[in-house]
Amino acid sequence: MSSTTGVTAPRPYESYVYAYPHKTAYRPLPDRPALRELWAGERKDALSLYLHIPFCEVRCGFCNLFTRIGAPDELTTRYLDALDRQATAVRDALTGPGQGGAEPVRFAAAAFGGGTPTFLDAGELDRLCDIAEKRMGADLRSVPLSVETSPATATADRLAVLADRGTTRLSIGVQSFVDAEARAAVRPQRRAEVEAALGRIRDARIPVLNIDLIYGIDGQTERTWRQSLDAALAWRPEELYLYPLYIRPLTGLDRLGAGGDAAWDAQRLSLYRQGRDLLLAEGYEQVSMRMFRRPDSLSGTQADGTWANSAPANSASADRSPRTDDYACQTDGMIGLGCGARSYTSGLHYSFDYAVDMRQIRTIIDTYTATEDFSRAEVGRRIDADEARRRHLLQSLLQAQGMDMAGYRERFGSAPAEDFPAELDRFADLGWLDTGAGPGLLRLSPEGLAYSDALGPALFSPAVRAAMAEYEVK
Repeated sequence: MSSTTGVTAPRPYESYVYAYPHKTAYRPLPDRPALRELWAGERKDALSLYLHIPFCEVRCGFCNLFTRIGAPDELTTRYLDALDRQATAVRDALTGPGQGGAEPVRFAAAAFGGGTPTFLDAGELDRLCDIAEKRMGADLRSVPLSVETSPATATADRLAVLADRGTTRLSIGVQSFVDAEARAAVRPQRRAEVEAALGRIRDARIPVLNIDLIYGIDGQTERTWRQSLDAALAWRPEELYLYPLYIRPLTGLDRLGAGGDAAWDAQRLSLYRQGRDLLLAEGYEQVSMRMFRRPDSLSGTQADGTWANSAPANSASADRSPRTDDYACQTDGMIGLGCGARSYTSGLHYSFDYAVDMRQIRTIIDTYTATEDFSRAEVGRRIDADEARRRHLLQSLLQAQGMDMAGYRERFGSAPAEDFPAELDRFADLGWLDTGAGPGLLRLSPEGLAYSDALGPALFSPAVRAAMAEYEVK
């Protein structure tokens, strides 16, 4: 496909940039820095808190999340025990000696993701909330709290706990209301079960309902895609996420030999535009390529999941961090608890080991549950000035509202066109930049938003690209 200037556009679905740098660019940290040292001098007045639960009742064919099926032998109890130990160690690192004590630790947003957090039973969910509140000091009833769920685990008792503990947003991975498409995506569910779960969620009176849908499933047509869109709209969700299907290494669909080509790209792009146009006509506003929000929904509850913890693409339980007016994902810190969570300081992103293969995941979870000392960062990537610029530009530009260039200059002392002239010139030649944006605003055109999964990877640094290419998938 060519742009209006005659420049040939790349394939539209290179990679979903849900975080930068990607975890496949992380490596073991030889110095294993102490968390107390990492957080000394960091701002702690508007942190985001993320708790990761790496369990699901089934694993969908498209899923490459860090999650395992089931939790035998009281594994959830042992996992929550480890989560409690980790939370204690992290809180000590944030508030203990060497932190000065001048600046209080405050969380501006919280999220539970995975995996499927509602895989935990009602009592375990209560304990999860206690860890966030009593160990970490987050006030879940006064900040946005986003939780992921699935149709099978959105039970009335679990939802009652979440509503009582202050959940403001519940995201459910439906993916398709068409049973044949759910089967094609290796997602065992029936529409009747999905509708019943949505009814229970509405009965729980959690303020924001998000429904995830996927386009590009084998056998999907414009007619069946419209059926899913209409079925979702019947619930008047405050948010809708429209995800293109990806076939990732070591996933169920990959093992089945599913794959993509130019025709599949064209189909997904066509279905995206169909969904986008319908939601805009229904009064939703576009927040990013994937996210659409009702203007009358709870203000400021949710930022785009592009800037959250683990890989949410096509997941029933993608972890996304809510945003409040005083939380900026470009600059504020992230505390991630759990073996699939990542944490961000200004100079280091860190986590635990990452895998997709079920056997590898089980080993990592077992190692996590046996860990006693959580006082050091084990795996991560340093963030230098160039990477900080790239991350800021990515996080801002992939949002439909665009980026305030004055804020960029205030932070970095330069303009985006000075730091990334070749990339921005290419985006302009492709018609991806909005020429009608006001002065001081860098914003994508509708076509640029449609090509977000090509534009984002084009801003990766050579070093991150090399590290990702060298990563051995496991």
